[in-house]
Amino acid sequence: MSERIGNYRGLAIFLLGLSGVINLLALTGAFYMLQIYDRALTSGSVPTLVALSALAIGLYLFQGMFDVLRSQILVRFGARMDAKLAPLTHQVVIEMPRYGYSTSEALERGRDVDTVRGFVASQAPIALFDLPWMPLFIGFVYLLHPLLGLLTIGGAIVLIALTLITEFMTKRSSTEMNRVAIQRANLADSHARNADILRAMGFGGRAVARFAEANARHLDLQTRTSDISGSFSGLSKVLRMMLQSALLGLGAYLTIVGDLTAGAIIAASVASARALAPVDMAIGNWKGVVAARRSFARLKETLAAMDDDSRLLDLPPPTKSLKVENATVVAPSTGTVLLSDVSFELTAGQALGLIGPSGGGKTSLAKGIVGVWPLLRGNVRLDNAELGQWRTDMLGVHIGYLPQDVSLLDGSIAENIARFDPDADARKIVHAARAAGVHDMIVRLDGGYQTELGPHGIALSAGQRQRIGLARALYGDPFLVVLDEPNSNLDAEGEAALTQALTDLRARGGIAIVVAHRPSALAAVDMVGVIQAGRLVGFGPKEEILREPARPAARPMGTTGTGTGYAPAAVAAASKV
Repeated sequence: MSERIGNYRGLAIFLLGLSGVINLLALTGAFYMLQIYDRALTSGSVPTLVALSALAIGLYLFQGMFDVLRSQILVRFGARMDAKLAPLTHQVVIEMPRYGYSTSEALERGRDVDTVRGFVASQAPIALFDLPWMPLFIGFVYLLHPLLGLLTIGGAIVLIALTLITEFMTKRSSTEMNRVAIQRANLADSHARNADILRAMGFGGRAVARFAEANARHLDLQTRTSDISGSFSGLSKVLRMMLQSALLGLGAYLTIVGDLTAGAIIAASVASARALAPVDMAIGNWKGVVAARRSFARLKETLAAMDDDSRLLDLPPPTKSLKVENATVVAPSTGTVLLSDVSFELTAGQALGLIGPSGGGKTSLAKGIVGVWPLLRGNVRLDNAELGQWRTDMLGVHIGYLPQDVSLLDGSIAENIARFDPDADARKIVHAARAAGVHDMIVRLDGGYQTELGPHGIALSAGQRQRIGLARALYGDPFLVVLDEPNSNLDAEGEAALTQALTDLRARGGIAIVVAHRPSALAAVDMVGVIQAGRLVGFGPKEEILREPARPAARPMGTTGTGTGYAPAAVAAASKV
């Protein structure tokens, strides 16, 4: 993790040393009381009182200055960590759904950064930096009288034991509370995304009841955890007050028998209170300590699992072929095999239509080809280079992808088409829009290309979103374009524009893959593959695959490669399209 956010060991050592100076200056109060009662009062000297007071004020000011400096350093350290961690974590947030995690689980990583930053800027780290300097105050009390020192040590041991007990008793409930919080967030996210269904069909009340049940479990665990930490925090405060009284009582006894002075009683009380304050503060902030530790551990795991492709070479743009070699795709959330051992090859200027019954694996293959879902085994190669040899940002330049559910980002139409490239060329944006046949529709809008879409592009109809999504896929003339049911929401004009876009893509030497359920999507393709029950059961020129099954297949079922590798069952499925 230190490789990504930097090594702050030197800063930690500096803060520990600074805390030592602050704690040394914190002895000012004890020394001042000792000198006032044992020197100024007994001598009756006003100049001595003034001199001691002036010296104490100066030392207090230095202590306050260093204390403020430490707090400001911690706040800025937290902000710097956030600045480095937040982008890395957000990259992971984008990647996690590919591996089957829910949106809420992914967003939890972003909240982990906030938790760590909030912890660093709180009083908890100050308590942790002060803890190693407890012996300084205990030693001072011990020098006043060994019995007072032993009593302070005993109190410190009891408070530290309370801290450990608090940790033990809250650890399990805190983990469970976090798990339930994610479940609650999953429900909230699901209900928000399906608000129209809940409203239209009148089961919003049942959705609220489900959320209320999850919320009740979360509140129960939160209450239990807070009760434990709050109870031990209150107990530690009571014990501290009892210890203070015990020190005063013991000091009074020692004074009566002539082993201690009156000033030493006050000094011991002040020093012992300062010695035990970090433990008391740590117990009071232990909930934040546990949360920050859990978040930091998750962030370490997250960053350790994140692929670092910065050292990969920039390969030349692909111009020749796409090869899919024994690709096997599994569902990220369950591990169920959705597609097995698919192999085929396309060369520049070809377009493949994928057909077959619903649930056969067409969308899974599309996601595997563009790298949305990682392959369990097998490879996808562009010009013989496996996708893993490319940096993600560089590979994306050469790939266009239109998923089934087109979701546009919150921003303008131009920004969405340009994939939010800050240096986007306006001519490329317009070119992509024209290629998708959506330019005229865009300029008819009041805001034109600067029309703000809002979250998920809700300002547009489903057909308009699909055509703008097509323009986004075509932006920059990528070599490989994968379209999943690109005409599901298109009218006749949109379908004509799609056919022309695929024709132009083939003419410039690109490769297209189209998942199709409507025959019009196959108008511009020259190759067809049939996906059935998770396997490629037919692959070859369109005219041969889509012809009526009048004679046996040229090769056995499941054979791949250019040609007529199909079976009668596959042809029957294809003929329905």
